[in-house]
Amino acid sequence: MHPRAPYASDPSRSRGRQFAEGGEPTRGPRSAFQRDRDRIIHSISFRRLRHKTQVFVAPDGDHYRVRLTHSLEVAQIGRTIARALGLDEDLTEALCLAHDIGHPPFGHAGEDALEAAMAGQGGFDHNAHTLRALHVLESPYPRWQGLNLSWEVLEGLAKHNGPVEHAPWALAEIDAGFDLDLKRYSSLEAQVAAVSDDIAYDNHDIDDGLRAGFLSFDDLLSLPSALRQWDAIRAKFSDVPEARLQSEFVRDQIGLMVNDVIASTRARIAGLGIGSIEDVRAAGQVIAGFSDAMAEQERELKRFMYARVYHHPRQLEAADLARQVIAALFAAYRDDPALLPDDWRQRLPEAEPDKSRHIADFLAGMTDRFALSQHRQIFGHAPEGLSHV
Repeated sequence: MHPRAPYASDPSRSRGRQFAEGGEPTRGPRSAFQRDRDRIIHSISFRRLRHKTQVFVAPDGDHYRVRLTHSLEVAQIGRTIARALGLDEDLTEALCLAHDIGHPPFGHAGEDALEAAMAGQGGFDHNAHTLRALHVLESPYPRWQGLNLSWEVLEGLAKHNGPVEHAPWALAEIDAGFDLDLKRYSSLEAQVAAVSDDIAYDNHDIDDGLRAGFLSFDDLLSLPSALRQWDAIRAKFSDVPEARLQSEFVRDQIGLMVNDVIASTRARIAGLGIGSIEDVRAAGQVIAGFSDAMAEQERELKRFMYARVYHHPRQLEAADLARQVIAALFAAYRDDPALLPDDWRQRLPEAEPDKSRHIADFLAGMTDRFALSQHRQIFGHAPEGLSHV
């Protein structure tokens, strides 16, 4: 058992849950945050992540990352950092595992389509929908709606990218019933989850981009920081063929970023005199994160990845097809609610904006393959060329 730092979140001092669970069986000796993590892992929303796009739309290849595998990788990185800093690993892991649950099918392309379809009804935001999915829509318990997660998990999911000045409607509704203190900074566990997400997708998207042929390793070495790292690896493994060292490059870069976050976060904690969780929330800045030098390298890598992978012509073509699928499905369900499954149709509100929000809830929960099957069922076909890897 690693010692808990004084600025870590403490499950024994949690602000609690919206609905009291006193008298319920504990189902094992678990802390509040362990129970939250387990509720997330056992949720239908979490299971759906195995068939939701991470970077490559509706991938056919077994080796490409999807939202589920990405979330597991984020959790592994997050636990490592949390343990080194003396933070609560269970809270960190819960936030890492849940952070992408609100993504609709086809990743950001699907989100763009829902945002456009909902333009007159409050729009769509995947981060806010994560909380809506877990706190409202996923309801396996007999006495309350949602998973009834602790305040610290909901707060961390709401604010892991920083304070929220203007909450989207889905988040505002939850905050009205369970004040999440949106305008202040979140726990260090939530901040660690956010930077762990960056570390995971920065590096694992390189791996998938190379696998897809969207970039070559020589392209990557055009970045000065990547070339320096590669030269060090080649010197260390001078007797090993270069083709066997590309995976070492990705692993090494993750390690460099993780170590940088740990050292930089410790320095900020000391420099700011952080001695409690209240100090963390009152600091007025992000504490857990990269050093200035690493942050610049990470921005440089992101610019490179946007140019070579995320905005690759084949990616943009697939994203456009994906937006068409979601837009067509939304219009079909809005114009003919009989197309909805019985349980969703029976609960469909008559008035706006609730009607459109209900349809968006249904669409956002779809996996890539279910969205394609629904499009095929309604329109007799699915777009050719949507899956490109």
